[in-house]
Amino acid sequence: MIFIKEDLKINDTQIEILAGILNFCALFGSLIAGRTSDYIGRRYTIVLASVIFLLGSVLMGYGPTYAILMTGRCTAGVGVGFALMIAPVYSAEISSATHRGFLSSLPEICISIGILLGYVSNYFFAKLTLKLGWRMMLGVAAIPSLALAFGILKMPESPRWLILQGRLAEAKRVLLQVCNSEQEAETRFHDIKIAAGIDANCKEDVVKLPKKTRGEDVWKELLLRPSPSVRWILLAAVGIHFFEHATGIEAVILYSPRIFKKAGVTSKKKLLLATVGVGLTKATFVITATFLLDRVGRRRLLQVSSVGIIVALTGLGFCLTVVEHAKKQLLWALVSSIVATYTYVAFFSIGIAPVTWVYSSEIFPLKLRAQGMGIGVAVNRLMNAIVSTTFLSMSEAMTIGGTFFMFAGMAVLALGFFYFLLPETKGKPLEEIEMLFTRKNSKARNRGIEIQPNSV
Repeated sequence: MIFIKEDLKINDTQIEILAGILNFCALFGSLIAGRTSDYIGRRYTIVLASVIFLLGSVLMGYGPTYAILMTGRCTAGVGVGFALMIAPVYSAEISSATHRGFLSSLPEICISIGILLGYVSNYFFAKLTLKLGWRMMLGVAAIPSLALAFGILKMPESPRWLILQGRLAEAKRVLLQVCNSEQEAETRFHDIKIAAGIDANCKEDVVKLPKKTRGEDVWKELLLRPSPSVRWILLAAVGIHFFEHATGIEAVILYSPRIFKKAGVTSKKKLLLATVGVGLTKATFVITATFLLDRVGRRRLLQVSSVGIIVALTGLGFCLTVVEHAKKQLLWALVSSIVATYTYVAFFSIGIAPVTWVYSSEIFPLKLRAQGMGIGVAVNRLMNAIVSTTFLSMSEAMTIGGTFFMFAGMAVLALGFFYFLLPETKGKPLEEIEMLFTRKNSKARNRGIEIQPNSV
């Protein structure tokens, strides 16, 4: 953005709009993607997302004017919405129940790796001429977009989506590929047929389903006339996406240099090193979380993550408040602010960051999954945009320390939400998860009784 501002002679407001517009466009992209993936399939929706990315990258890399640059940025934003919605859904639907947490959290790891690759490539492109450098930074994204479009065609289609279309033979072949055993594949095949409204004993290769199977009536079942369990599931998905950003991660990731500077770090070199530390901490703990999701469980990680976030944000708010009112630099407050920031990022990355995407992609019933996930991602992008565009204003209105106290308060609400409203889904087949969101099952869990699917 430094180079864009200098080359195109635009002001700070235009730069802020350029930065923030992506999340608003991603909001609409995620809502469209749910319906699209029900119509053309999960795999071809990923191809479509890649094409949108490719077009956006080319437009931004060309970018002779601010208007064309904004058009490319908006196009890329729609692609972001598509990708954030479809990647966890596809991962969840082709995964075995025993490894679903690990596989569905891989997109979060790959986002961290992608950001790191972006930093590295930008460092080298910055050495080019002013007009070429920033255009290469943006345009180079066309290469992985192209690779993804062709690579995904070598992957199988979601067996759940295939069964929804009545393509039973194809679905069974895919299940034999992705399940741990033939017996598990048969069991899942049987359960998915029932979930799709097909006779479990049907032996046909292709069947014509009597009901609409391309998401035509999903909005009615999700929003207008949801069953009690679907209403609870939608609340859980929207809530977890809301709290992911309401606890302040975007403020810390985007404005960590400003936070460290406020704490007392003045050297640009030290600011850069402190900021790189945030990125490394995030990547390290997200990777750690992927190995814990299927062992420890989603619920426990969310609760541990929330408690750690509350402590870290309270400490950060206190230290920054002390620094703001101190008449001289306080080394202990400076060090404590940096430690609190790293602690916050670590606890966030080991729980809320990966679990948000895994949990919301697995709890919706088969027919509602894609568009339900789309609603969750839309809330996620909206909160991302709100926090990133209002943090500086909030910091001026209630001080930077007060802002982090507010985020700590949101983390307290998040802990209560996770404890009371989110049942554990670890190791449960996708077709059995809806049962966890029934009132009868909830009461049984509160009494410490484990409910088996066939007993409900």
